[in-house]
Amino acid sequence: GDWVLFHPVYSPDELKSVDVVRHTPLNFSDKFIRDLVIFTRKAFDWVSGYTHKELTPEDEKLSVEELRKRGWILDDKAWLARILFLESIAGVPGMVAGTLRHLRSLRLMKRDGGWIHTLLEEAENERMHLMTFMTIRKPSWFFRFIVLGAQGVFYNGFFLAYLISPRLCHRFVGCLEEEAVLTYTHCIKEIEAGRVPEWTNAPAPQIAIDYWRLKPEATLLDTIYAVRSDESTHRFVNHSFANLSPEDGNPFAVTEPDMSVKGKVPGSVSLFARLC
Repeated sequence: GDWVLFHPVYSPDELKSVDVVRHTPLNFSDKFIRDLVIFTRKAFDWVSGYTHKELTPEDEKLSVEELRKRGWILDDKAWLARILFLESIAGVPGMVAGTLRHLRSLRLMKRDGGWIHTLLEEAENERMHLMTFMTIRKPSWFFRFIVLGAQGVFYNGFFLAYLISPRLCHRFVGCLEEEAVLTYTHCIKEIEAGRVPEWTNAPAPQIAIDYWRLKPEATLLDTIYAVRSDESTHRFVNHSFANLSPEDGNPFAVTEPDMSVKGKVPGSVSLFARLC
């Protein structure tokens, strides 16, 4: 509805059109950003106890309870805690970048080239992910305190970094979104394999049905498919922005590729130009 900014609404085929893909570093700075994101993810995985073990055929014969007991899979509470934390941070870059582009436009007294709207759309979209998953369970005050600290550090750090190099910041976000697509893909596979039984037949939150225009009988799994598609959109947008100069116009203000592009490639200005 008109209570939110523009955001994609996906067909059933588009929801299944998302691949786990990686941007190929173009230079030393790209490689540095890639390594920084990988290090950050591994550190967060270790701190949070996240596991992505590839189960053997013998492992798959074990019960869900036994797999959880061995620490090889996550339960629904662990999945939800991870998602809530990540989504509370994921809404920061778009808002920071949009704010700085807005101030730049005012300072230079000229039009922005269409970037601000797309960046704010991304920030709101990530916030809607958080609002959706919060309908499942409200986080504790301790969890909220951790988010407060992480958000404060990340917001200010990203603010300063964007002043120095917008291109590298968009590359950083693009790489983060690659990890988000990987995480949600893992979550989808776990649900479909029956290893998160609490979510197997759980209904989609009403806010998700309204936001993504899902069918009334949609499930939580359908919601997660939609969230993953959003993350692949952010992946494509930010990697594409990283290939542009801050002085360039925003190609997404003209048109937006469908998931046959956004779900398959990490980002491309030349490919996008042919679609416009």
